[in-house]
Amino acid sequence: MTNFTYSPEALNRLQASDADVFGALMAEETRQSDGIELIPSENYCFPEVYALLGSVFNNKYSEGYPGRRYYGGQENTDKIENLARDRAKAVFRADHANVQPLSGCAMNEAVYFALLQAGDTVLGMDLSHGGHLSHGHPVTNLVRHKIFNFVRYKSEIPSGRIDLDHVRAMAKEHKPKLIICGHSSYPREYDYAGFKKIADEVGALTLADVSHLGGLIAGGALKNPMDFGFDVMTTTTHKSLRGPRGGMILCKQQHASAIDKSVFPGMQGGPHMHQVAAIATTLKLAATPDFKAYAQQVLDNAKALAEALMAGGAQLVTGGTENHLIVINTATAFGITGDVAEHALDEAGITLNKNVIPDDPNPPMKPSGIRFGTPAPTSRGMKQPEMKQLAAIMLQVLRNPADKPLLAKLRAETKALCARFPVPGVTPNVAEGAHKAA
Repeated sequence: MTNFTYSPEALNRLQASDADVFGALMAEETRQSDGIELIPSENYCFPEVYALLGSVFNNKYSEGYPGRRYYGGQENTDKIENLARDRAKAVFRADHANVQPLSGCAMNEAVYFALLQAGDTVLGMDLSHGGHLSHGHPVTNLVRHKIFNFVRYKSEIPSGRIDLDHVRAMAKEHKPKLIICGHSSYPREYDYAGFKKIADEVGALTLADVSHLGGLIAGGALKNPMDFGFDVMTTTTHKSLRGPRGGMILCKQQHASAIDKSVFPGMQGGPHMHQVAAIATTLKLAATPDFKAYAQQVLDNAKALAEALMAGGAQLVTGGTENHLIVINTATAFGITGDVAEHALDEAGITLNKNVIPDDPNPPMKPSGIRFGTPAPTSRGMKQPEMKQLAAIMLQVLRNPADKPLLAKLRAETKALCARFPVPGVTPNVAEGAHKAA
């Protein structure tokens, strides 16, 4: 075995000690290599990230912050965390950075508890219009909802534009302490300047959760909320940024102490230093000209894919895209719910997720739409011609979701396409061969 991702010795030991998990690992490598990954919150990390996630930094406890740790032996962990913080500040033009949050939800929780008091109101985007669960959805955030009062704005249908006059009226009515710009399935760009103006009018703080957009902002392809005076910006590190799974908080200097205390010891204990090391390297790579070209290609690919789908009769929520995200109303355009579309596309070798549309009349597990994006195929080197090919495949599937022979034919086509664009850091055919050997 000569796979770049893992050492031969480590793989051999895993195969000998736990053949079941080894088989699942090899099968997952094959699945990711042979299929088109379009889930917009997933991506292929930089190959360097694998080396750090499997490194001896995994063994080290580092409660506290550089220069103020609770355990000894921190000379190397201090170095990597300082590198990560300094690189984050430079890439995102922020006064302060905290790179310890273990996930996206954890980073947002830390911000809430750093900046808010019990009973304070937060104004964020409605989940069905593209917002995120961590922005105060009452079902999934029961504890948070008991402490803070969340109210939600919506986008206009069908344009997807956010009516800032309506947001202003809501802000004046509810007097929020915090206004959030952020989403998980909103294909348009935010008017950060407009939101900041509203926040200033009502004396609110501002938070931009750019978890989906972090890499595109780092690469200069999309606007940076910090340039518009936002108090805080949060982002995950594993989506468009191509790093390890984790979270990061950028903020103005006046919020630095409160946010650091909220992360540790407020919300979590020792950080995952193998993750922090991988974030540091990710941020160095994100500052390169190659990454800037990647970020722009992600947007170019999304536009090409969206235009080809609309030309074929797909109805896109917001009528197009201004970032990497695309949401299709499959119920209206093709007469199928999102779960049916997701399953059929998966059979054809294209992975994405079912998704609600604005004010969806259907339940979340059988919603009216699907959501997808272009970071992962762009990481493989695919460009506009491949996006047009993908659109043609997707349209055939959406029109004929129960045609098994057609799905099998299209599966062969997607597999052949994937063979031309190997997954970064995974040696072609090694995973499949190792799995069969197991």
